[in-house]
Formats: sequence, C-alpha cells, structure tokens
Amino acid sequence: MSNIAIISLLLTAVALSATVSSMLTSKKMRRKVSYMLDALEDKELNFRFDERRLRGRKFNRTLNRLRNIFDKERHEIIEQEKYFGLLLDHVKTGITVIEPDGRVNYCNNTALVLLGIATLGHIRQLRTVSESLYNTFQTISDTKEERVSYYNESGKVTISITASAATIGKAQVKVIAFNDISNEIAENEQQSWAKLIRVLTHEIMNTVTPIASLSETLLRFDGINGEIKSGLNTISQSSRGLIKFVDSYRNLTKVAPPVRRAFYFRELAERVIGLTKEQTLICGAVCTYIEKSDDIILYADEGQITQILINLVKNAIQADARKVEITAEINASEHIIINVINDGTPISKESQEEIFVPFFTTKQEGTGIGLSLSRQIMRMHNGTLSLTRSDHKCTIFTMIFK
Repeated sequence: MSNIAIISLLLTAVALSATVSSMLTSKKMRRKVSYMLDALEDKELNFRFDERRLRGRKFNRTLNRLRNIFDKERHEIIEQEKYFGLLLDHVKTGITVIEPDGRVNYCNNTALVLLGIATLGHIRQLRTVSESLYNTFQTISDTKEERVSYYNESGKVTISITASAATIGKAQVKVIAFNDISNEIAENEQQSWAKLIRVLTHEIMNTVTPIASLSETLLRFDGINGEIKSGLNTISQSSRGLIKFVDSYRNLTKVAPPVRRAFYFRELAERVIGLTKEQTLICGAVCTYIEKSDDIILYADEGQITQILINLVKNAIQADARKVEITAEINASEHIIINVINDGTPISKESQEEIFVPFFTTKQEGTGIGLSLSRQIMRMHNGTLSLTRSDHKCTIFTMIFK
C-alpha cells in the first residue's frame, strides 16, 4: 500500500472518530439540557453538573451558571413576595383574592381583623359572620361599590367593598378590597345631629326666652285676677322647663375635649360601684367587677369614662336589673374591651337601632341624651360604644378603646 493510501486511510479514520465523538458529545449535551429544563419546569433546583472532569467542563460550568442565575431570580421573587405581603398586612384596607370556585387565594391580616375571623380559606366561611356579607363577596363585580353592615367582636361594622378582575397564570380571579367606614358614618351622623341641635336650640331659645321673661314680669303686677295669674304662672313654669330641657341638649354640642391620663381601670370600676351603691341597694340589685386581663391601664379622661359607666349602670337598674356586671379585658388586637352586662328587661328590636339617637328615649322622664352623650365621649377617645346584645338572657353594652 502506498504512503498516499495509508495517509488517506488515517485521515478517514480520524474524521470518522471525530464525527462519532461529536455525535456522542452532542447527545450527552442534549440530555443534560433536557434534564435541566425538566428540573427547572418542576421547580427542582437540587442538581449540579460535574465540573471536575476536563471533558465537558466548560459546558457543565455554563449549565451550572444558568441554574445559579435561575435560583437567584427565584429567591429575589420570593423576597419580593414577602416584602409586598408585609406591606399588604400593614395597610388599613382588607384585601382578598378569590378564585371562581370561591376558594381564597390570598387574604391579608387587615381583612381577617375586619371580618373578625382567624383564617379564611373559602368565602362560604363568611356565612358565620353575615349572610349578606357572603352574598356580596359572591356577587360583587368591578362596576360598582357595595356597603355591608355586620357585627364582629368590635360591635357593628360597616364596610365599603370594591372588586376587580385579574388573571394569575391561566386562572381568572377576583380581587376584593374593603375598608371600615363605620367611624366615617358615625362622624357624619354626629355632625348632622350637632347641626340640627344647634339650629333647634337656637330657634327654641329665641322663641321661649321672651315668653318666660314676659310672663314673669306680668305676674309681678297687682290687680291680676286669679284665673289670669294661674295661666301666666303655667306659661312661666312651662317656658322655664322648656329652657332647661333645651339647655341639656346643648351639652351634646359642647363636650369638652378629654383630658387624658393613665390609671388602673380596676380603681375606676370600684369607684363607679361605690357611687351607684345606694341606688342599687334600694332596687335590690348587685353590681360587681371582673377583670379578665391583669393590671389593665387605661389612658383616658377618668371623669368622662366614669360618667359613661354610671349612666350605663343606672340604665340597667331602671330596666329592673338585679345583677349588673362590669368586665374588662385586653383582646388579641391590644384593644381594651369593657362590657357592662345586666339581666334587666331587654331592649326591643325596634328600639335597639334608635337608643343612641339624640331625643330618643324609652323612659317617661328620660331626655334621650345619656347614651348619645356617652357615645360622643367614646368617639372623642377614638373608641366606640355599642349595644352588642339584648335578649331574654342579658343586655350588653360594649366600650372599646383602640
């Protein structure tokens, strides 16, 4: 065989060997890439290609680098999700993400607090809070705003609800946002009543004061016969009674700002029991205090809070209560909850929505100012006063200091 033939054969063998080696290497590379893509698709990152061997080291190093880049991006996304989740937990708006079948994809802490529940996995759980709340969450669309009222541990709550559609992956979801507007509504009601009372008291005083003054002046003249004198005396007494009545309502528009200081609530409760002891004994009632949390310290106007509690205890006694119980505790939200519980005659359902309205009273000699004034004082303390229960078992008024 000639030298040329031998050289040609060697070149052919080398070329064939290179082609086979290239094919084998290419096949291995494809297998590695395929394995990596499958792992990344399954979100599995517990793999690493060998970089110790000289053969394929460069390619393996490139694949490992891609894996590290993907892992770094994944950790950054997780950190961002934690960050935004933390932000959403600190906003004052309740936010829930609901899937078409009613399952809750996400719910921030504010939403749980406003709804008064510990967890929310499906909107059917809202039925335990309020049927109307459940129906609203189920049917609300992004074209309107809804308002719903219900009761939680804080008393009556009114929320404003909006919704918007969104797509997460391939799933269509509904993002529901809601805010507590109870204070806003209460503030508007208070301002409306204050304006009405100012107008009424002004007009009544302008009309009645001259009548009272004139009738008293005429009574001083001699020669007035008995019948006229009796009529003038009636006019004078009625006018003065009306002036005194109107003056009491002026208190609703002239409540002094609270002068706050820190004090142990137990001491205030015991003082209230002492101040109402004579009246409770006469009626055969007993007033007690139970402290459910240790050493409750209240930062408030002591005189104004005393006034509220005395009013609630007296109302209970006037409702023929034989047992009045004041309780205090600190709840999971660090709010101080004070309940005044009595076993007296329950407040009718018709009256329960009206008892805090100025001028409304269920007593013959009542002015309808006590509960209205008490609620206004609580609002000035950034708190609430509400009737949380009234049935054949007991009546409960709840004060919440936030």
